Amino acid sequence: MKSALIVDDSGVTRSLIRSAIEEIGDLNTFEASSGFEALKALPSQSFDVIIVDINMPDINGLEIINFVKNNDQYKNVPVVIVSTESSEEDRKRGMKLGAFAYLTKPFTTKELQDTVKKALNI
Repeated sequence: MKSALIVDDSGVTRSLIRSAIEEIGDLNTFEASSGFEALKALPSQSFDVIIVDINMPDINGLEIINFVKNNDQYKNVPVVIVSTESSEEDRKRGMKLGAFAYLTKPFTTKELQDTVKKALNI
């Protein structure tokens, strides 16, 4: 069974993402309410995809991507950014750091599901 780590400081957004991607089936979801919590969760579980917000109070999503992509243990895990930041500059910065995809909030359930399926090759 595949597993996803959802990192967003908004509980409502985490719940929306969780319910959307759990509809895919055969997917365990784990939540982190901050970047710090996400970094603590990474060594405790093997994740097949990470879905991360950019704007968070402690460690932001771009810093998480940078950490994941520069760590041999996690560098092959696809990271999907979900963010209210919709500028082309933000998108380019996230993709340059190694994000698999960049979805702008609000996104549709189908957009998110299709992106996660591509990231997981299912």
